[in-house]
Amino acid sequence: MKKRVVLALGGNALQKNGEATAEAQKKVATEVGEVIASLAGKYEIIVAHGNGPQVGNILIHEEQASTEKAPAMPLETTVAMSQGQIGYWLTQAINNAFAKNGKKAKVATIISQIVVDRDDPAFKNPTKPIGQFYNEKQAKALAKVTGWTVKEDAGRGWRRVVASPKPIDIVEKRTILELVKDGIIVIAAGGGGIPVTRTKVLKRLKGVDAVIDKDYAAEKLAEETRADIFVSVTAVPNVFINYGTPEQTALHKVTIKELENYRRHNQFKAGSMLPKVEAAIKFASKKDRIGIITDIEHLSETLQGKAGTIVKK
Repeated sequence: MKKRVVLALGGNALQKNGEATAEAQKKVATEVGEVIASLAGKYEIIVAHGNGPQVGNILIHEEQASTEKAPAMPLETTVAMSQGQIGYWLTQAINNAFAKNGKKAKVATIISQIVVDRDDPAFKNPTKPIGQFYNEKQAKALAKVTGWTVKEDAGRGWRRVVASPKPIDIVEKRTILELVKDGIIVIAAGGGGIPVTRTKVLKRLKGVDAVIDKDYAAEKLAEETRADIFVSVTAVPNVFINYGTPEQTALHKVTIKELENYRRHNQFKAGSMLPKVEAAIKFASKKDRIGIITDIEHLSETLQGKAGTIVKK
């Protein structure tokens, strides 16, 4: 039987050198699609992806073009928009990669809602910057009108910040699982998923303005679909300790205990490598499951145990 793999592609995996046009990103998606197609004969594949650059651009367009007759869409809706956008690029790329070899792909994008806890502490302390930059006066004026929380962002200007709660459930998980069992490559939980809460009594869903970390959402997806391998596909071939120093060292095969020790010693930056490491640790904590962190160029080799950072219990 094929092993089931969840690939978590970074939002920047579709952008090189900051190129933001659709054609530039579709060109990169072509390369990603060819790698995925090459793995489809050996693995059942589910693809999750980030959406940071893409949803940021959508938000800028929405906010700058907003009028009374055509008001800007809320954040949770723009996440859905980015899922469709990136899902289109990836499904087309995978279809074209199969067609090059005279084959037909079975691939589908599922617009995915991820349930979060309305009482998650993240809602009381929004920290995730989104959208465009403003000067302090503009940002504070917007905050009064819109109710946004705004903060200064690393000396670059002021931005809106939103909560980044942890995922607790995936609404479409059964649909995704059935598709994978039927041999379909599934793209799901894009951009960390559309954040929703569920009412306690009627179990009704409601979108909330938040951003779920892509790696945490993809790890939850891997758990819920009973995957064998979780891969965070990032910009570097390995996890490094002492990163950016003369003592920089790549990690190859590493135990959860070893990786947790490095984490305790602050070897991984929040918002960068830390969520990838935490997601790999969480997934690999169960017997016979493997967490992987690598780049797209070394993905095939890493799945064979020959490259990348491989995390096991």
